[in-house]
Amino acid sequence: MIQSTRRDLLTGTAAAGAALSLGMLAPTAVEAAAPAAGTQAPNFYRYKVGTLEVTVAMDGKTVTPLADSYVANQPKDAVNAALGGLYMEKDKATHYYTPIAVNTGSKLIVIDTGLGPAMAAQTKGMAGQFLANLAASGVDRNAVDTVIISHFHGDHINGLLNADGTAAFPNAEVMVPEPEWAFWMDDARMNNTPEAQRGNFTNARRVFGPLSAKVTKYGDNKELAPGITSMFTPGHTPGHFSFIVASGNDRVLVQVDVTAGMAPLFVKNPDWTPGFDSDKALAVQTRRKLYDMAVSEKMMVQGFHFPFPAVTRVEKDGTGYRLVPVAWEPAI
Repeated sequence: MIQSTRRDLLTGTAAAGAALSLGMLAPTAVEAAAPAAGTQAPNFYRYKVGTLEVTVAMDGKTVTPLADSYVANQPKDAVNAALGGLYMEKDKATHYYTPIAVNTGSKLIVIDTGLGPAMAAQTKGMAGQFLANLAASGVDRNAVDTVIISHFHGDHINGLLNADGTAAFPNAEVMVPEPEWAFWMDDARMNNTPEAQRGNFTNARRVFGPLSAKVTKYGDNKELAPGITSMFTPGHTPGHFSFIVASGNDRVLVQVDVTAGMAPLFVKNPDWTPGFDSDKALAVQTRRKLYDMAVSEKMMVQGFHFPFPAVTRVEKDGTGYRLVPVAWEPAI
């Protein structure tokens, strides 16, 4: 049994007071030795597909209030419950944007271009960062031979232009889907669309007007550049395309907006239809067909709206699918 005497107590109290006066006890708050950086590192990542080199350069993300009609065939409560199950913020629509560049050895190719540098100022650097991150990765946009566009929504085409309206890739051919061009550049269709819904029509004309001499149209199952083949995947828009990037035995499915918006939500729930899919039934059919192919062939998938670096695999998960991120490699 341990006994304390009054002398022991007084001695201990005196020692503690001396230690405090000498600064030997930890203070309640400590200032950092250096200030916090306050900025993010450049967001780019590289991996190989056979002999091809893929550079993933993030454009950023946007966060907006979750609309009641965000998922056309599900109530908002069900959507929020699903977001919680995916560890995503409820009552928010969080969208990631991730274009890529592919160096084939003989050609330098960009697939989609993000929201554009004008968006960087509007979002205080949260979005519109593709060109900056591409430069940080060492890819010179003046050396880009071809820009391949998957479809004409603004988050895929606006980065074709600098903030001043000049060509962001001044020496590049711009390849666009023939059915997408036919749809959005149809004056009669635009004029018959209610004015409040003409945004994609007018934006396509704004973007492609200065680039008309550079535009080449492509169709289905065409080799657009060495190792890059087009795949018609309609539903999100009438002329939406995805791509296969292949070299040797390696293949990656660049699925673009087969799952758009909050892509992980629609991977998990492939029969849910985002309000911005133009043909919702066809989009569901395309989504399932493409993911079943990726599962059966064990393909890597590069998803434009997946969280950075947006390279993953897809597995069956009940009636839907789940994403399995590909391990980040420190060297290529």
